[in-house]
Amino acid sequence: MKIKRSEIQINADFNKVIALYLNLGIPRLSKRISALIYRVLELDESEVTRLYASIEKEFGQRHPKFEFYLRAHYDQIKAAIPKNAVLTETRKMLMGAYFTKEYSIQAAALFNPSMVAHPDQSGLATGEKRFIISLRAVGEGHISSIEFRSGVVNVSGDITLEKDTGFASVAMRDEAKIFNKKKLKNRTHVLFDFDQTILDKLGDTFTKNDYLNTSESVFSTFDKKSRDILEGILDTNYDVMTHSDADLSERIIFPIAKQELNGMEDVRFVEFIENGQSTYIGTYTANDGHRICPQLIITNDFRQFKIRTMYGKGVNDKGFALFPEKINGQFVMLGRQGGEQITIMYSDNLFVWESFEPLMLPEFSWEMIQLGNCGSPIKTEEGWLVITHGVGAMRKYVISAILLDLTNPSKIIKKLSTPLIAPNETEREGYVPNVVYSCGSMKHRNLLVIPYAKSDSASTFGTVDIGELLDEMVVCKN
Repeated sequence: MKIKRSEIQINADFNKVIALYLNLGIPRLSKRISALIYRVLELDESEVTRLYASIEKEFGQRHPKFEFYLRAHYDQIKAAIPKNAVLTETRKMLMGAYFTKEYSIQAAALFNPSMVAHPDQSGLATGEKRFIISLRAVGEGHISSIEFRSGVVNVSGDITLEKDTGFASVAMRDEAKIFNKKKLKNRTHVLFDFDQTILDKLGDTFTKNDYLNTSESVFSTFDKKSRDILEGILDTNYDVMTHSDADLSERIIFPIAKQELNGMEDVRFVEFIENGQSTYIGTYTANDGHRICPQLIITNDFRQFKIRTMYGKGVNDKGFALFPEKINGQFVMLGRQGGEQITIMYSDNLFVWESFEPLMLPEFSWEMIQLGNCGSPIKTEEGWLVITHGVGAMRKYVISAILLDLTNPSKIIKKLSTPLIAPNETEREGYVPNVVYSCGSMKHRNLLVIPYAKSDSASTFGTVDIGELLDEMVVCKN
C-alpha cells in the first residue's frame, strides 16, 4: 500500500499578528485603567494627533481593520471615562491603541489540521474539490487558537493551496446573543448540582447582559454552585463573527470564555448532513490551564460560529469526533475517555452525552501507551473508516485505521495491523518530536486525503487509495 506524501508544507509564521484587547483589569474598578485614561485625557490635542499618526503609520498596515479594533477596545473601557470628558475621534482611537496589543498567533507552532469539503464548490474543473482545513495555532503563553486555509484537490489527488494573504483578523463576540430558556433546560437537566429553577428568574429568551443587569437579590436564594454554573453557561456559550470581507485565511477564532483561556485545541470539523442539509460541526478541547473539556463549534459558512457546551457524564477527557450523520436515529460520537482507549457514545441530543463504552483498547506495540481518533469517521461502502493515532515507545505517534460496521459502529470489522503513516526522518524533528497527527481527513473520489502535522512544527498531506487501504486491513474475529 502506497502513501503519497505531498511536498506542501504549511509552516508557522510569527509575522501573522492579531490586534487583541490589552486587559488591565475591570474598567470601573481598576486604578491602573483610570490612571492611563487620565494620562491620555491630559494630552494636548496636537500631541494626540501626532501620536496617533505615528501609531497608525507603524501598525495600521499590519491590520486590515485597524480602526475597527481600536474602536472596539475603546468601547470596552469607555465606561471608566469621566462623564464630562469630551473626546475627539482621534483621541478615542488613540485611547483604543493604548488598550490594544499585537499577538503573534503562530509564534510557537502551527499544527493538527482538520479537513472538510468547502461550502463553495463553484468555478472548479471536473473532478476537482475545494476544501477547508482548520489548524491549531499556538502563540505567546502557549495559547491555542483556530485558523483556516483553503485549497483544491484535483482528479489525480494533486493538492494546491489557495493564497494566504498574510493578514489575520480575530472574530468578535456577539454580545447580543440570545439564550433560549427551554433549550437550556433540555440540555442542563443532567447536571446533578444545578438548580434549574434559577432559569425561571429570567425571561423565555434573554442575553448575557440581561442576566448581569438583573439585581443580585433576585438570585440570592439560590446556592452558589447553581449561580456559578449559570454564569459559566452564559460565558462558555457564545457566538463569534468574522468580518464579512475577511479572506478565509485571515479568520481567527481566539479563546474568549474563561473555560478556554489557555486554548482551543485540536478542532475536528465534520460536514454533518441531516435531511439533505449540511452543517459544519467541530469538536475541540477547551483548556483553562488547569482542566480540559470538550466543546462544540458550529457553522454553516465559516464566517459565523456558534460555540456550545456539551453536558452529561460522557463529556470528559478529549479527542471527541462526531459521525457525519445520525445512525439509527441517533447522534454518534467517538471519544477517548480514560486517556488510552477509543470510546463510542450515542445520544438523541447533540448537546447531551450521558454514557460511553469502550470501542478499542491498545493492542499493537506501536499503540501500547495510547489510542485515539484522528477525526470523524468517513463513510465507505464497506463501513465507517476511522483514521486513528497510536502512541508507542519513546512517545512516538503514528497514524493507522480501523473500519466500523455501518449500522452498528460499536463493532470493529477490520483494522490495520501496521501504521499507515509513521514519522520519517524529515518529519520527526520539531516542536514535539516523533509525532504525526491529524484531526480529520476527506474522501475525494477513490482517494483518502489525510492532512497531518509533522512534530507540531508544520503540516502536510498524504493520500492513499481507499480500496487499497481497505484491502490491506485485517478482518477482526468476533
